Parts: sequence; structure tokens; C-alpha cells
Amino acid sequence: MTERDRLDLRGLLPPNVMSSEQQIERFMVDLKRLEVQARDGPLDPNALAKWRILNRLHDRNETMYYKVLVAHIKEYAPIVYTPTVGLVCQNYSGLFRRPRGMYFSAEDRGEMMSMVYNWPAEQVDMIVVTDGSRILGLGDLGVHGIGIAIGKLDIYVAAAGINPQRVLPVMIDVGTNNEELLKNPLYLGLQEHRLDGDEYLAVIDEFMEAVFTRWPHVIVQFEDFQSKWAFKLLQRYRNTYRMFNDDVQGTAGVAIAGLLGAVRAQGRPMIDFPKQKIVVAGAGSAGIGVLNAARKTMARMLGNNESAFEAARSQFWVVDAQGLITEERENIDQDASPFARKVKEINRQGLREGASLVEVVQKVKPDVLLGLSAVGGLFTKEVLEALKGSTATRPAIFAMSNPTTNAECTPEQAFSILGENIIFASGSPFKDINFGNGHIGHCNQGNNMYLFPGSGLGTLLSGAPIVSDGMLQAAAECLAAYMTEDEVHEGIIYPSISRIRDITKEIAAAVIMEAIEEDLVAGYRDVDARELQKFNKEQILEFVKNNMWDPDYPTVVYHQD
Repeated sequence: MTERDRLDLRGLLPPNVMSSEQQIERFMVDLKRLEVQARDGPLDPNALAKWRILNRLHDRNETMYYKVLVAHIKEYAPIVYTPTVGLVCQNYSGLFRRPRGMYFSAEDRGEMMSMVYNWPAEQVDMIVVTDGSRILGLGDLGVHGIGIAIGKLDIYVAAAGINPQRVLPVMIDVGTNNEELLKNPLYLGLQEHRLDGDEYLAVIDEFMEAVFTRWPHVIVQFEDFQSKWAFKLLQRYRNTYRMFNDDVQGTAGVAIAGLLGAVRAQGRPMIDFPKQKIVVAGAGSAGIGVLNAARKTMARMLGNNESAFEAARSQFWVVDAQGLITEERENIDQDASPFARKVKEINRQGLREGASLVEVVQKVKPDVLLGLSAVGGLFTKEVLEALKGSTATRPAIFAMSNPTTNAECTPEQAFSILGENIIFASGSPFKDINFGNGHIGHCNQGNNMYLFPGSGLGTLLSGAPIVSDGMLQAAAECLAAYMTEDEVHEGIIYPSISRIRDITKEIAAAVIMEAIEEDLVAGYRDVDARELQKFNKEQILEFVKNNMWDPDYPTVVYHQD
């Protein structure tokens, strides 16, 4: 009541002063009641209705929104993030009520340096930027892609405790090649075809220069850029700016953690990872990112020299839309070429250029079948049947494509064909399978949200000027080691989303320790580099915890003791 007096609110609110817990309870009761009524007709799924209700809460009370998200992260992460965020992006013109974030377009060339000062926050710690060219596995959604940047930053706030006043979702609109959007009079973006080549690069260059001029210490996460630009932009900026690409590096890190977990689940030490035979379906930005990271991890374990790097290459068989990639492939993509199988190797195995996924699985008998293809149902009954010939004690299936409709197979399909003794992971959430004999088939969600919040937070708190490969590798290895032996033997290789804040804290600490090891730390706020270098692991964990924002209402009146 004293605070109400101070804010001249007495008489303007009902008399009962409710605690935060009661407010969350009120919202939850309201949400459950509104779920069905908020649907725009029978074809509108409940998930989208929930997103609408949460979005309205975000508009009117940001603190309460994040309180709900933190308290019920397992339930609402799939609503504000994948898979529902894909649906949101597909319908964004109709869902748009008020702007959230910033829009830089091809028509703003020459103006971006002044535009960044239109954003009201004096300091921005985290930007997630997209050009909308490849949203999840849904293709070119143009300006609607802003939804993915907003969803990612919601996870940054809820999981990593980045202050919501210091995050900025960004859409770079360089046009769209989606004909439906070009013809839609209600489309919110530029109705012209995408820029390409030097014109495209000039827009991204200007954006990067503008945001880092205003906020020199910001971290920029690139999100859902089409493959042809994802790698080029990463190589272009990574050594001069604090940036990383979540599709290339985040997906890779989560996959590496899962692959290392699968080795543990097979009853072997993680150091045996270089012996794994891995068939990869998909050679886009996510697929190549995982291949490069897995190869580096194997090489590190084998001595980190040239022969180790070459030996690691021979553990992968990559299949794209045209089949097995070999040296005989014409016009081979330069990012995929290091993984093209040598003709002598495939001849010995009875394979050929363009061999189908079924043939490759039959002949290779892999330990791991890894899907990053964005093709729903790619792991057909025939492919899964072929995996029965695997030489592994416990074959692993990673159906990592998002959203749910793009998963290469469902857990039901995998477990029903291959039996209980497999490891299953997917990019989107699925329910565990109950076999009815006291055994559970665990559906591990290998989602980037385990890694990118901790990687971003660790980079921020270390003050590192770049996001190094070593820092991202440390994040992946920390996630792989997070599970207990008992959990891993049960087939659980990723932790529950409900533990996300604790996981993020551990990963951020691992990233800071690696930055110290690589002599990249510059300190954060009142903790300088020299002080940070003296911290032990417990002190670093405490430092991380103390710098994570919690959704609490600020106290206006303090009672004197």
C-alpha cells in the first residue's frame, strides 16, 4: 500500500494486493479458459492461440510475461520458440499488432547509421538478426522472419537472464523471392525480389557497421540466413565483430553434445567419438556446420594434427537431395567438398556417386544416422529397417530438422521399427514413448536453446572481442558432460528444458573459462580481465549467477528495519 501511495495509485486498483505467485496463477487460469475461445476458427491450432495470449501479456506487462516464461519454461518454450514460432512467422502479417524490434530494409541504404539512434535503449547487449530467407525449414518468409528473432531473444531473457531492456530483434528486409508474399496486398515487407551479390553484402555491411558503432560491445547472433550467405557472412565478420551464426555454430554445438552423449549411452568413453561411423542426411548450412564441428572435435581427440583431421573426414558419409556426395559430383558445393567420399573408398563399400540414403545406410552400417535435411519423413520405413544392420550396440537417430512437420521421422516410427535399444533425438519436442513394460523410449530434444543462451551470456560476461571456435566447443562439451551416467544409460542425452537456467549458467561459465584460456577476456562492468583470470570455477559460476537478470518488480519503497 505504501508503494501505491508513492505512485498515486490508491483507489485506482482493487484493494487486494496480490503476490507475484498469485498473479501468475491468475494468468494461468485465464490462459486455460481462453485457449479454445482465442482460436480463429477450428483450423487455428491451440498453440497459436496460446501465442496470442502470451503476446498480449508481453505487451502490457513485460516483467510478468518473463515471470510466466521462467516459471513454466518447459510448457511455453515450444510456444514462444520452435515449433510454434514457425507458424507465427507464416501468419505474421495477420498477427502483427505493434512493432517489436527494428526493421532495416534495402531502401534504408545510407541511413542506417542514424537509424540505430531511433532505438530507445542506451545499451544493447544482444541482437538476433535475420533476413527471413530460410526460416526454420519453411523457406523464404521475408519480413515475417522477425518472429524468429523475437522468439530467440525471449529464450535469451528466460534462460540466460539477459535484461529484456537490452535485447534487440532485427529484420533486414532485402526483398523476398516468395511469390505468394509478392502478390499479397497485406504483406508488410518490401514487395520486390531479393537483392543478391555485392548489393546484398553492402546492406549487411552497413547494418553491422551501424550497430557496432552505437553499441561497440553488443553481440550479434545471425539467424536463419540461407546457406549460400550463412557461411560467407560468418567468415566475413567473425574475426572483427562479436558475432556468431546459430544455424551453423549453435546447431553444430548441440549436435556435437548429442553425438558425444550417444557415445556415452553406448557404454563407451567420449574419447571413442572418432570411431563413430556417421551418415548425415542434408548438406545445407546446418548440415555442413555440424560436419565441420564434428570433424574438428574428432581431430582434437586424435591429436589435433593434419593426419588426425584427415582421419576424421573418413568417418562421415553425406547424402543430399542428389544422393551420396563423392568426388565424382559435378558442380560440387565448395562447403560440402571436403566431405565428398573418395572413389576408391566407395568402390570398396559397393557404393557409387548419388547412392540413395537407403543404400548408404545398408552398406555403411552406421553408428549414427543424423538428419539435417528439412525434409519431413526422409527416414522412411526402408531407411530405418536398413539401420537394423548397424554395428553399434545402440544405434542413434537424430531427426534434427524443425519445425515438427520437417522432422525426418517421429519417435514412434523409430522405436516401433528398431525396438527399445536405440537413442532418439529430434530438433522439435516429441512426447516420450511408453512401451508398457516399465520401459520408456526417451525423446531427446536436441534444440539450440540449450547452447545459444549460455554461449551468448558467456561471451558477454567474458568481454571477449570475438566468439572463438574454442568457446563454442567448450559450450558443447559442457552440455555433453551435464548428464549423469544413470541418465545417459537410460538413453537421456539432453537435459529437461525445465533446468534451462542452470544449464545456461554452467555453459556460460565454461565459455568464460575457455576465453580465459585463450587470453580473450576483457572483463565485464566492474570486474576487469585481471580479476576474472584469478577466479576459480566456483567464483566464475557465482559471477555468472549474479549477472543474470530475474523478472522481479523493482522495489519503490524500502521498509526501514
